[in-house]
Amino acid sequence: MTEPRPPQKSLSPRNRPSQQRSLERRQQIMETTASLLDKVGFDELTTILVAREVGISVGTLYHYYPNKQAILYALGVAWLDEMDSALRDITSWDVENLSLKAFVERAVDRLVEVYRNQRGLLPLVQALWAVPELRKLDVEHDTLVMTNMAALFQRMEISSDKGELGRLAKVFLELSHALLLVVVRQPAAPSRQSLADLKFLIYSLLNKHRSAF
Repeated sequence: MTEPRPPQKSLSPRNRPSQQRSLERRQQIMETTASLLDKVGFDELTTILVAREVGISVGTLYHYYPNKQAILYALGVAWLDEMDSALRDITSWDVENLSLKAFVERAVDRLVEVYRNQRGLLPLVQALWAVPELRKLDVEHDTLVMTNMAALFQRMEISSDKGELGRLAKVFLELSHALLLVVVRQPAAPSRQSLADLKFLIYSLLNKHRSAF
């Protein structure tokens, strides 16, 4: 994936740690913030709360990140990188020789891994959409998914029209993103059913257009 444009100064880490201990501290701050997002949400999240949970002073936290938006930016970049890795995996498959059902099963299963691996994902996604300084990451996420899916749909002969491929990729994005956010937050049994419903909806959508093509 193309590296996101450098964040504004207010979102940049205070330093670029090279020592292992500093790298581990940054990771600890990010993981703690993700866990707190699950518990308290974006509005109640503060650097004071993060610092207390990590076990450091607020001054020490500011040595790594100047504000909570900077931590969320780092979390957003990490999530996009994992999404990019998943899409690279899917793109590497021999989709031309996969059945549509097999493609949908495997692709949705690979994507749900990304959603399940990120703690605090729903409030993080909400912050990426709502906070102006973070919104470009939301746009980059959407573009990343749609560009890759449109190319995959073309390889699978879902359509040959670029405009239609883009539209179908947009539908895929909106449908999968909304339902995967539900899937990862539901108890086990409803989650499995919602995931099955998502696969059915995507298969039905693509099969309809592939048949017409």
